[in-house]
Formats: sequence, structure tokens, C-alpha cells
Amino acid sequence: MPIPFLLKPHAACLLAVILLVCACRPAAAGWRDKSAPVPDWGLEAAKTPTPDYAKDSGAVILSDEYVETVDGQGRATEREREAIRILQPQGRATGCAVSYDVDEQINYFQEWTITADGRQFPAKDTDFVDKGGETGVPVELVSEKVRIVHPPAADVGATVICESEELLAPYMQEKVWQIQNGIPVVFEALEVDLPPGRAHSESWHRYDPVKPVEVAPNHWRWEIKDMQKLDLRDVRASLDWDALSARMSVTWGDAAVQGKDNEWRAWGMWYTHLEEHRPDPTPEIATQAQQLVAGAPDFYTKVKNITEYIQNNIRYFVVERGIGGLQSHNAGDIFRNRYGDCKDKATLLIAMLGAVGIQAYYVPVDDRRGVIDPNAPSLYGDHMIAAIEIPADAKDPRLEAAVTAKDGKRYLIFDPTNERTPAGNLPSYLQGSYGILSAGADSQLIALPVLAPDANGTDRKGSFTLSPDGALTGTVDTSHSGPEGADFRMFLKYTDAKERSAFWEKYVGRDLPGVTLDSFQYVQPPSLDRPMAFHYTVTVPQYAHVAGPLLLVRPRVVGEDSIPFDDTLRTLPIDLEATGRWRDSFDITLPPGYVVDETPDPINVDMDFASYHSSISAKGNVLHYQREYVVRQVEIPAKEADDFRKLEGAILLDEKGAVVLKKQ
Repeated sequence: MPIPFLLKPHAACLLAVILLVCACRPAAAGWRDKSAPVPDWGLEAAKTPTPDYAKDSGAVILSDEYVETVDGQGRATEREREAIRILQPQGRATGCAVSYDVDEQINYFQEWTITADGRQFPAKDTDFVDKGGETGVPVELVSEKVRIVHPPAADVGATVICESEELLAPYMQEKVWQIQNGIPVVFEALEVDLPPGRAHSESWHRYDPVKPVEVAPNHWRWEIKDMQKLDLRDVRASLDWDALSARMSVTWGDAAVQGKDNEWRAWGMWYTHLEEHRPDPTPEIATQAQQLVAGAPDFYTKVKNITEYIQNNIRYFVVERGIGGLQSHNAGDIFRNRYGDCKDKATLLIAMLGAVGIQAYYVPVDDRRGVIDPNAPSLYGDHMIAAIEIPADAKDPRLEAAVTAKDGKRYLIFDPTNERTPAGNLPSYLQGSYGILSAGADSQLIALPVLAPDANGTDRKGSFTLSPDGALTGTVDTSHSGPEGADFRMFLKYTDAKERSAFWEKYVGRDLPGVTLDSFQYVQPPSLDRPMAFHYTVTVPQYAHVAGPLLLVRPRVVGEDSIPFDDTLRTLPIDLEATGRWRDSFDITLPPGYVVDETPDPINVDMDFASYHSSISAKGNVLHYQREYVVRQVEIPAKEADDFRKLEGAILLDEKGAVVLKKQ
């Protein structure tokens, strides 16, 4: 399975359609009398008793209500009122935060604390702190900021009351309502007040739709009670939190149409219009593109030459201001400056391919499988990739990451931000997900491909010698292909020799306690579609266990594929992370005078989603171990948990199995 040093191949490129952090509410700080008493709605919310289902949580949201008031041009003013009760000391970190950007007009942001004995403490100006550009990405310049309030007297039993209002950016015509949080919610509501004649559409993710009440003409209200928290801390092999948490989206813009296909098409058309003329190639871009494909014998080689140019020459750097969180820079500026974020890299790719007669399109996605829901049309996402139209006569087997659209056209899916995955392949984090093919009137939701196992994986071969005292020495040669090879290349790019040595000592040491890594060597071919190789030698002083005339030796020397998986009832899907084929072949030369006395039985497990086979044999004085682990799916439903447990149990049994050697 994938080696766990992996760096994310792109640094969370931001499509700032939605603020994905639940605690950060889309409003910002302005002036209002901070000495005013707690408003009546806050006093009523504070009377809400703590439900039994919340008592093991650090805090509970007693009430959280949004009102979106939309004007005739589609611009919304958002008001939020929230009451949070602190139940345990760790709950004191739960509070209110609001975000704002250059395209928003701040009205107000207030906070009060009501202590357990009823005293009121309004937050002062000094209790609010502004932070800017802190999204976890180390290479960025962004204008978005977050104001955080540190509530006074925020002790166990206290209730935090917050109210904020903001005029949202004019291009924000969708509200994503995060109805599930990391703490329980007793009551929550969303209102959307629309001008006469303006339509809306809604979609729900992991929650049964709730019918709204029309509280006034074209003024709609949704209510939800007793929403349980989503806690994934002890859930193994889980999808991302945002893929599993319940949410609802309502739009009053161009995508407010009926029918899921129509809504997805409308979002694709909206993005096509937003990026219109951004990928127009300049003469400099056209010249460079023509030079790259000069002499290229086929479609694949042309695409490969252009994609590798962008991967190698356009540095990842984020510069976003206002709508720049959604809209790319012009292709000419990106080419001249030699840097850009995911949208920018996709833009330059589309421009360069267009200059040589190859059509390509934007594809908004999310780099966390399961976040984009085919049944919940929305622009909710965090990344941008591209779809490259494949000519009808192009049948190259290297075009593995291909999809077919509804009109029969084929597209090669490519992530230009990922610097080490070659054209034709696809990073594992995108496989099995969805994206919006933004192709004007032909826009549609497309399912991203799940590649065959042979497109990814590792071949590991080892040759070792065992001494009579149990010491082991030998060499290991590995070959990494597909996304796994790409991740290996990223590891090399972002580490120095000292960091690599420390990592491998620790990584190999998990299988071989006390190991000495005598040497290691990387072989990185210049072409990204060639496997990455790694060779190293080891010395392990006490590998085999000496028991009188016997030696107990584990034939599986290095490499762990098993995932700890308990017997807890599984209700969530199981994330297998990546398809692939992983092979191990180890030869251990036995010490003089020893022969094999007992070996574990072969392991043979075959499931629809994966298979595992291993065997142990002896010939002369050499003990041979081999295994093959094949994963065919990236995700399986919860109902297959028992099969997954069976598979993991078999792998664990094999990995811990020992061969008994005896003296002749």
C-alpha cells in the first residue's frame, strides 16, 4: 500500500466558493454598541436545556439561525445568530469566528457570554482578533481574513451568544448550509428571503430533504432539530469529514433551475463565463507551445510535452483577492510570471493546448473523494483540474485517465497542479470522485475514472542472509509506478539528504527494530511516466528469535499492508485510498546447518474489491517469500465491512507469520 511519507501533491488550491471551516461563519466585524445587553433571542436560546446526547461533548450548539436577504440583483445580506454552551474544559476552544474579504461590506459582529449563574459579559474590542491568509498553505497571498472572538468568562456551564451581519460579495449566489458539526446542534434554521419572481433550487448531501415553509411571499425557512455530531477520531479507513457531514445548498443565481443535470450544466456554464478569455494564448504562449510539440509523433506525446512543461516550469503560488478565489489570472500573466495556483495552471494548460489545436476545459473538483455529491449540485469544492479532449482516432493505451461524456466525446483528466503525476495517469485522491466539465452549453457533471490496479503500485525485491545468531543483512530494491511513484518524487523534491535518511531509518525501523540503514540510492528517470526506483541495504542485529536449536524467522521482512480494523458496527463507507498492485519477493539465505522445519500456510483471499495471495517455499538453503496485494476499488460500502475485516485479518496473520528453522 502507499508509503506514508506522502506529501499532498498540491497545496489545497482554494476555490473560495465556500468557507469550509465550520466554525468560520461568512460575516465580518463592523461597528455596533458592544455594551448592549444580551438580546431577547439570546436569552431565550440560553434557556435551552442540554440534551442527554450532548453530555459527552465539549460543547453543544443550542441554536444557530441564518437569514439570507437577497436584493433584486441577487446580492445577499447574511445574518447569523448562534448560541453555544460550554460543557467541558476542552469546549472553551469552541466559539464564533467570521470571515470577510474585499468584496464584502461589514455591518456588525457581537458576542456576549452568559455564565452558569446568569451573569452577562459582553465582548470588548480587545476580545476580537483579526487573522489574515491563514489557510494552511505556505505559499500564498490572499485578501480573505478571519475575525475570531475570545469570549470573556468562557467557563464550563457558560453560554456564548453571537450575532453577525454582512453584505456578501455580489458573485456569491449560493448558500451552503453546514447542518452537521463536530459538536451536536439542538436547533438550527436557514431562511432565504428572495425578491418577487426570483427562483431558487436546493440540494441535500447525506441528509433527507426537509420541506421549507414559506413564511412570507418568496421567503423560505428550513428547520432541523437534534443534529448529532460527526466524530471520526476513532473511525479507521474513513473518508474526509466534509465528505461525510450533512449539508444543504440553496442557490438563487443562474443555477436555480429544476433537475440535477440542468443544475450541473448551469454551474458549468457559470464557470465557463467566469473564465471567458482567460485562457486566450498570447503570441509568446503560442510560440512556446509550437516548439514543445514540434516533431511529436502523436497526440499523447504532444500532451505529455506541454503538461510536463507546466509541471516543471510554473511554480505553485497563490495570489487571490476577492473574486480571485474563483477566477484565474490571464494566461499571458501566468506564463510571464512563471507561477500560479490550480486555476492558473489549468488556464495556462488550456491556453497552450489550444495554441496547438487541442481543446481543453476547466473541471472544478474537490481533492477529497466524496465531497462532491452527484445528487447535490453545487459549486462546493477546493481544486481545479482540466479535461483534455481526445481525438476519435487516438487509441493510445497510455491514456488511462479517460472518461466519456454524454455526447460520446472522450476526455483525458489531468491535474496540472500535481507536479509529478504524468499525463495519462491520475492522482489517487481524485479517482472515483466527480467534477464539473465546464464546456459552455455542453457542461455536465462527470465521474472521474478509477484506474486499473496496474496503473499504480510498488514492486519490492529483497535478498538477505541470516546468521546463526539471528542477525540479518541484505539489500532491498523497489520500483514505484503511477501515483505512488509521483508521491515518491514529491518526497524527494521537498526533503534534503538528512531528512531522507531520518525518515527511512524510522520507516524501515517499524518492521526491523534496531536496523542500521547502511546505504540508500534513488533512481529518478527524467520522464514522469517511468517508474521511480529506490535501493537500500540493511543490517538487523537480532532479526530472528533464537530458541535453543531453533530459529524463528519472519519471511515478510519489510512492508506493511494491514490496516487495524475493529469489530465496531460500521455505518460509514470504507476508504481504500487507491487502486494498485503491490508485490513483494524476498529470498533469505539460511545459516549453515539449518533447514526449514515448519512454515505458515499460504494465504489466498479474493474479494470483488481486493485480493491477497502469499506463499512461502524453500529450495536448498534459500527461504523464499512472495505476496501480491491487489486493490480494485477506492471505496466500498459499509455493508462490506465484514469482508474487509476478513481481508485485513488475513494480511495481518501473514505479516506476523514465522518460519521455524532447526539445526540438521
